[in-house]
Amino acid sequence: MSRQNLTEQFPLIEKMKKTEEVIWFNPNITKTENALKNLSVTSEMVQDASDRLDRFASYLQIAFPATAKTNGIIESPLVAIPKMAIGMKELFQTDFDGELLLKCDNDLPISGSIKARGGIYEVLKIAETLAIQEGFLTEADDYSVLAKDEMRAFFSRYSIAVGSTGNLGLSIGIMSAKIGFRVTVHMSSDAKQWKKDMLREKGVEVIEYASDYSIAVEEGRKQAEKDPTCFFIDDENSTDLFMGYAVAASRLKKQLEQQGKKVDEDHPLFVYLPCGVGGGPGGVAFGLKLLFGDNVHCYFAEPTHSPCMLLGMMTGLHEDIAVDEIGLDNKTDADGLAVGRPSGFVGKTLEKLLSGSYTISDGKMYTLLALLADTEKIHLEPSALAGMTGPIHLAGNGVPLNNATHIVWATGGGMVPGHVKEVYYEKGKLLLNQ
Repeated sequence: MSRQNLTEQFPLIEKMKKTEEVIWFNPNITKTENALKNLSVTSEMVQDASDRLDRFASYLQIAFPATAKTNGIIESPLVAIPKMAIGMKELFQTDFDGELLLKCDNDLPISGSIKARGGIYEVLKIAETLAIQEGFLTEADDYSVLAKDEMRAFFSRYSIAVGSTGNLGLSIGIMSAKIGFRVTVHMSSDAKQWKKDMLREKGVEVIEYASDYSIAVEEGRKQAEKDPTCFFIDDENSTDLFMGYAVAASRLKKQLEQQGKKVDEDHPLFVYLPCGVGGGPGGVAFGLKLLFGDNVHCYFAEPTHSPCMLLGMMTGLHEDIAVDEIGLDNKTDADGLAVGRPSGFVGKTLEKLLSGSYTISDGKMYTLLALLADTEKIHLEPSALAGMTGPIHLAGNGVPLNNATHIVWATGGGMVPGHVKEVYYEKGKLLLNQ
C-alpha cells in the first residue's frame, strides 16, 4: 500500500494529522463466533491463566497483605458513577442512554493499574516455571512456600527486563523485586518521574532514555538477548501478558451478575478501554468477546497525539506504521498511552472483534479527571480518563444505546503520590472552569 495514498484511502487521517478528536468504526467486525476461529489465542489459554493466578493466591496474601481481603486475588471494584454521567451530559451537551459504570483498576492491589493484571501474571508464570523445573514446586503444592528466603535466593539467580512508559514497569518491577528476581526497567522519556523514583525505592534498576517507548523496549530486548538467565517481558508481543489481562473478563462477568445487570441482545454492554501499545485493552477485549460474544462492544481510546492502534487497524498496516508517519509527535501527558507504533499481535487478533477506536485530547482528559473528582470523589491519572468520552461519541454518531451498560476502564491512578494528584486536579479544574 502506497503511503502517499493513505489519506486518500482513509480520509480520517487528515483529521488525525491535525490532532482533532475522531472516532473510527471498524468495518471488518464480524460475528464473534467466526472472528474467534483460527486465532493463536484461545479460551483454554485464558482458563489456564486464571487457574495459575488461583494457585498463587496463597503466596500473594503473604507477599502483599493488601490482597488478603480478596484471598490473594488481584481484583478491582465495579462501581456506578451516576453523578459523573450527569456532569458529562451537561459538559458535552449530549445525552446518552444507559448506565455508566467505572471498572476501578486504579484500585488494583500491588501496583494500582491495569498492568497489575498482565505484568504481575507474566512474572508469576516465569517464577512458577523455574521453580517447577528445579523441583522446588509442583502445581499441587501450597504456593506460599515461594515466600521463603531460600526461594528468594533461588530467584535472585535470574533477572527480568522490560521496556515501559510507566505502569507496566511499575507492576513488573514491584512484583519481580518482591519475589526475588533482579529486575531492570527500561523507561522512555514519557515516563513520569515519580514512577521512576518509586521503582528505585523498591530496589529496581531503572535505565532512562531520551527517546520514546519503542527504543526503551528495544534496549530491554537487547539486554535479555545477551544474558541466558534474563527474561524479557515483551509488551508488544507477549501472549502471557495478553492472557493475564484476559482473565479480567470472567471476573467482570461475575460482578455484573452480582449487581443484577443483564448482558444480552436487548441489554448491550459497551466497554471503553484506554490503549497504548494494545496489550492491556486487547487482552480484556478478547476475554469479553469470548464470554459475551456479539452482545459486547469494545472500543479503544487513544490520545490525539498517539493514536497508533487506530492508525494500524484502520489501514491494516498494524505494526508496519507509526504515528510519526502522519506527522504526529507522540507527545502526551497520558504516559501509559504514549506509544507511536502498535502491537501487530494485538491488532491482528482483534481485527474482526474490536468495534472501533476514538481519540481524546490531553486537555479533555484533565477536564474529565477534575469532573470525576468533583462528582464522585474518585482520583485517577490522566490516561485513565481516556475511555470516558466513549458514550458521548457513540450517542453523537447515532449508535443505539437503549438499555445499555457502559463500562469505562479506569486503567490507573492508585499509586499516584498525593502532591501529584493535586497538580493533576488543579490543571483539570482550570480547564473545567473555562
